[in-house]
Amino acid sequence: MQVRRIVVNLETPEPAAAREFYQGILGLELLMDHGWIATYGSSQQMSVQVSFASEGGSGTPVPGLSIEVDDVDEVFAAMCASAFEIVYGPTNEPWGVRRFYVRDPFGTIVNILAHRP
Repeated sequence: MQVRRIVVNLETPEPAAAREFYQGILGLELLMDHGWIATYGSSQQMSVQVSFASEGGSGTPVPGLSIEVDDVDEVFAAMCASAFEIVYGPTNEPWGVRRFYVRDPFGTIVNILAHRP
């Protein structure tokens, strides 16, 4: 047996509200839209991870999602320009990542991060 895919489902009365945050800023592709469900993704090969945490590190709350990007500061600037609520950071963490937390349109805290060399 092999896990082939992991999909995160976030409940919302308005799936279309995800478009600016997940497609407009983060650049994910709209893969499926049936009105009641909108799925965003990428054709890039990515690692699959599921984390279980008692805190988010550095005394922060556990984020609902973590999204690794190539340029944290560029995404941070775009989130600020779009008036999404920054919850934490940006900061360089002692375990080798630069990250910030932002609240998505549905209230989910999203950890945006990049590994530092």
